[in-house]
Amino acid sequence: MAANEEKQQGHRSGTYKQKNKGHKHGKHRTKGEIERENKGRVSVTALTKKQRKEHKRMDRRHKASQLRRNKKDLVLTEKRRLGSRDGPPHLVAVVSLHAGVDAGAVTKMLCEEGAGGIVHQQQCVSGIGDSFGVFLPRFKQRFTILSHSTADMHSLLDVAKIADSLVFVLDSTEGWDSYGDYCLSCLFAQGLPSHALVCQGVSDIPVKKRVESKRALSKITEVRFPDARLFPLDSEQDATLLLRHLGTQRQRKLGFRSRRSHLLGQHVTFTPNIPAEGTTGGNTGLGTLCVSGYVRGRPLQVDRLVHISGHGDFQLSQIDAPSDPLPLNSTSRPAKLSKGGDIDMQVRVFGHFVGEDGAPVRVLMKADPSCRESLQTEAEVDPMDGEQTWPTETELLEAEEARKNKRVMKVPKGTSDYQAAWIVDEDEEEKDETDEESSEDDDVDDMMDEAMDGEDDEINSQDAASCGSEGEEEEEEEEEEEVCPSERTGADQRYDEHIDEAAEEEGLKRYREARANEMFPDEVDTPLDSAARIRFQRYRGLKSFRSSPWDPMENLPLNYSRIFQFQNFDRTRHRILAEAAAEDEGAMVGWYVTLHIMDVPFSVMESVQSGKPLVLVSLLPHEQKMSVMHVLVRRHPSNTEPIKSKEELVFHCGFRRFRASPIFSQHTSADKHKMERFLRPDAPTVVSVYAPITFSPAGVLLFKQKDDGIQDLVATGSVLSCDPRRVVLKRIVVSGHPFKINRRSAVVRYMFFNRDDIMWFKPVELRTKWGRRGHIKEALGTHGHMKCVFDNQLRSQDTVMMNLFKRVYPRWTYDPYVPLSLPWVKREVTVVLDDSDME
Repeated sequence: MAANEEKQQGHRSGTYKQKNKGHKHGKHRTKGEIERENKGRVSVTALTKKQRKEHKRMDRRHKASQLRRNKKDLVLTEKRRLGSRDGPPHLVAVVSLHAGVDAGAVTKMLCEEGAGGIVHQQQCVSGIGDSFGVFLPRFKQRFTILSHSTADMHSLLDVAKIADSLVFVLDSTEGWDSYGDYCLSCLFAQGLPSHALVCQGVSDIPVKKRVESKRALSKITEVRFPDARLFPLDSEQDATLLLRHLGTQRQRKLGFRSRRSHLLGQHVTFTPNIPAEGTTGGNTGLGTLCVSGYVRGRPLQVDRLVHISGHGDFQLSQIDAPSDPLPLNSTSRPAKLSKGGDIDMQVRVFGHFVGEDGAPVRVLMKADPSCRESLQTEAEVDPMDGEQTWPTETELLEAEEARKNKRVMKVPKGTSDYQAAWIVDEDEEEKDETDEESSEDDDVDDMMDEAMDGEDDEINSQDAASCGSEGEEEEEEEEEEEVCPSERTGADQRYDEHIDEAAEEEGLKRYREARANEMFPDEVDTPLDSAARIRFQRYRGLKSFRSSPWDPMENLPLNYSRIFQFQNFDRTRHRILAEAAAEDEGAMVGWYVTLHIMDVPFSVMESVQSGKPLVLVSLLPHEQKMSVMHVLVRRHPSNTEPIKSKEELVFHCGFRRFRASPIFSQHTSADKHKMERFLRPDAPTVVSVYAPITFSPAGVLLFKQKDDGIQDLVATGSVLSCDPRRVVLKRIVVSGHPFKINRRSAVVRYMFFNRDDIMWFKPVELRTKWGRRGHIKEALGTHGHMKCVFDNQLRSQDTVMMNLFKRVYPRWTYDPYVPLSLPWVKREVTVVLDDSDME
């Protein structure tokens, strides 16, 4: 019975039955065929993964079009907000690039009634005389137009950091002069916002020559601005067209300012701090600085620190909302109030008071001391942090063995054990002196290197002087008889009056050092009066610079206990920038607010009164803390003077301006980087410096200040990273010469001058300029001769070298105060352009 039932049901294959592949007919199944075959069935794996959704072709097209539409709407919203009622006024800075043009005349022409504007304010920016607040009813936009002198490069860069548009005024024939080209180099390196080119005097040119003149001027400008349009500005109609172009052109986003809240101080007041009752301290020179202006970039939070360019970091106490001085209509208000009495975007009104002009002022927000960021820039250093208060078992055993092996010494009769422990032998005194000498810092090491390098120049100059002095004495006597005194007091004497002999000698010394380093990189001479193992005790040899290990936490200097370090700088940077982009609380963009800044020195107010603009920026978290910053720069072609490592330079890093002494190193992807003694002109260089943390992107400019106050642009670049663990190694090369050459061995001399030094450096590998590699086998005699073995036979003209390395660190000379530079235009400088400068 069971067998009959099995025959009726049919045979069932087992789990191990062979399954053959289907026939490959070469046809591709469409998605419709697959859906028809599946008949609505869905795989189990697709149902369990929520993030993986199968979209059809039309669904993917709709999603892509929605993303494009959202991005386009966002760009149009930002563009329409600038200059409108919901955004800040369009800030336009007029910059003259030629000594023969007047930027003030251009500013006044843009503000005339014939151009369609209504001037609401004159001198609307504190400290800048040629500044106007203009309202254009035709375009329903408002502008803040200002012109500032280009003689002060720091002020020009500060204005360019915050301006929405720059108007460059050119000469009708020459375009820009050498100083104008210098200004453009600085602006391009920092980050150029939206701009327009203006030329006056075109109507004065004859009609037949206008086309040729315009073509010649366009040829000059296309070097820097290949796609820019040249606007004539000789009539009111030209001014109207220029204002319309400025209001509708596409805005260029600068990363370092679009991610931070910033404003330009339009009204500044200072109130000194009143000492508390019962205190004996007098006036400290500090006070509360009230700065009024329009919020730009991102919403401004009261608990964040603010940085005033050129003066430092400060804390806010409160933010007020005074009446808008440049309204689009009479009913415009600084902040809309809802029915409940709160300001939009969840900002609470704390109270009302009357301002200086009698208008009501509302307090938007006050800082919470528990949430406000600290002004702490350095980590607290505990000198006893590494000490142990209780000995370990190992230390107790070592002390017990030392007590048993106690050395017996003769002491005066009646001396106790405690008194005898303080008696020091002469040998121990000598050992202590040796330990003190070995603890010299890197700066002393560098000074010794410089002194050794300079000895060769002095010896050569003395030899040349001694050889030629005997033959030149008679010639000088004859020349003195022939030269008349009147010729000495002529043009040569007037020329010599303008030459600084000390500066000439310093420049000659730097030139010789740079040339010697280029011809013989990192080579030093072994000292004759001291042991090489003592002189180079901080250096070590490496089998391979690329693969040999070097612990980045080994023998760190004391300054490293004062700085902050990130576990992962890139991850922290991405997180902070993402949080800043998502913030929607605080004083919104476009509001006219008054910031109360605490404990500000009176020098800030003096700077404003002297005509300098006040630029204020809200710092991101951690940007007030000190660390080791690395910036990638390239040498500017206009500067050809040698720039030595650890030389004091002036930095423009984002909104910050400070002085520091950096070190230079190569830009490589390895874990160790070779230090450069001089800033190279032909390759990008990494500059490492102790400075406050700045999150990239941010442009960097390096200036060198001379003794006469003039500052030269040295290099330009951008922020690379913040990494105290980056290892920068200084290399020195000790050279010797082959004395006797055999098949694979040679006797080398002049590398060391005693037997102990040879045995000390015996483990270090040798190399030659012709590519041979070897090692020291043994010392011969006591005068520094040594037998060396190489991988191939040496040539007689070859040189044997030994590479030694030590880790170097920047100098802690950070100073946030930068003195003003003198007008650069007084000098005659030829500016050389290259491809990198034209970008």
